[in-house]
Amino acid sequence: MAGGVTAGGTAEAAGGTGATTPLLAGVRVLNLASVGPAARAGRWLADYGAEVINVGAVPSRGAVQITPVFHAYSGHRGMRRILLDLKSDHGRETFLRMAERTDVVIESFRPGVTDRLGIGFETVRRHNPKIVYCSTTGFGQSGPSSQWAGHDLDYLAVSGYLAVGEPGARGNPALPGATLADSAGGGMHAVIAILAALVKGKGAYLDVSVADGVLSLMSLAVDEYLATGSEPGYQHSMTSGRYACYRTYQTGDGRWLAVAAIEPKFWANFCRLLGLEKWAAHQTDDAVQDQIRADVEAVLASKERDAWIGILSGSDTCVAPVLTVSELCEDAQYQARGAFAEAVHPEHGDLRQTAPLLAGMARPELPYRLPSGTHSHRLLLEAGFTEAEIKELLEEGTVA
Repeated sequence: MAGGVTAGGTAEAAGGTGATTPLLAGVRVLNLASVGPAARAGRWLADYGAEVINVGAVPSRGAVQITPVFHAYSGHRGMRRILLDLKSDHGRETFLRMAERTDVVIESFRPGVTDRLGIGFETVRRHNPKIVYCSTTGFGQSGPSSQWAGHDLDYLAVSGYLAVGEPGARGNPALPGATLADSAGGGMHAVIAILAALVKGKGAYLDVSVADGVLSLMSLAVDEYLATGSEPGYQHSMTSGRYACYRTYQTGDGRWLAVAAIEPKFWANFCRLLGLEKWAAHQTDDAVQDQIRADVEAVLASKERDAWIGILSGSDTCVAPVLTVSELCEDAQYQARGAFAEAVHPEHGDLRQTAPLLAGMARPELPYRLPSGTHSHRLLLEAGFTEAEIKELLEEGTVA
């Protein structure tokens, strides 16, 4: 791959010792996004061992600089940063020279912006025929909504996701507890597409639409409608609140359990342990669901959440606690899986953060040394710029 990054270098960036070569060692990424789905994609690629270089805008009068808080995106561990004035001729030329030694470019401007800047796919491809160029936008490069501004909630709205969930107190579509569209619909969507293109090895242009990505997550419900004409919604099916065996219940201490006893054997176990054997044979009997829910609620209210976890969770009932963020950070299962890592930030000191979690990612063995500031001089040297050229770019403000 471009750049000739050594295994040891990427392993060090990923927090390891270099004993095992990360899966994406040697892959170099220029990421023009500082926040949102494309930034999440860069985070995951870096955790797989890619060399991710974040490209930001130089500070300028009146310009709005989007700078994530220091702990966002895992503190940009294992990444480096350069600031470029892409609106200047020298800035554009600098980016294109860097792209010559790059495998992947990720951008999240609105459709048409990179072409106007002179760094669009066709231009970059003339400098690097094998480039994988990933454009990540809310609604994609084409269609009547392509120029709309949007955020996570908008993409969940147009994909049907909000319409099938349990309504809020006002009958409103409830707000989700995580930015699912940005993460899965956009970031993971981009990573999957990029990896597929890298496997092919011939370069590609990737039009990643976050809304399309969420629509793909909704395919079970959408395909049901397309095939049968039946409109999915709240309490339409097993997984959307129709039956008592699949919902959340409050316990005696005000905390909550998630019950997902879909299979009859799990539902029978659940009913037996609650002393409600009479309902075991009525799991999908619509006529008695309100009574079943009421009986389950009454029994579960008799004990604290963790007492029920001791009774139910290890007994083939598909019951789990609804953990708060503070609780999950101390959870024994996540601790056993090495889900959290130690890190050191130059200004903010010691902190904990989520470790690389996805299968095949390099796991940390030492505290991460989180980056701060820019690495422009070193990055330009690696891209083949001379000291004289770098001095000129810095002095004229094209690079910072």
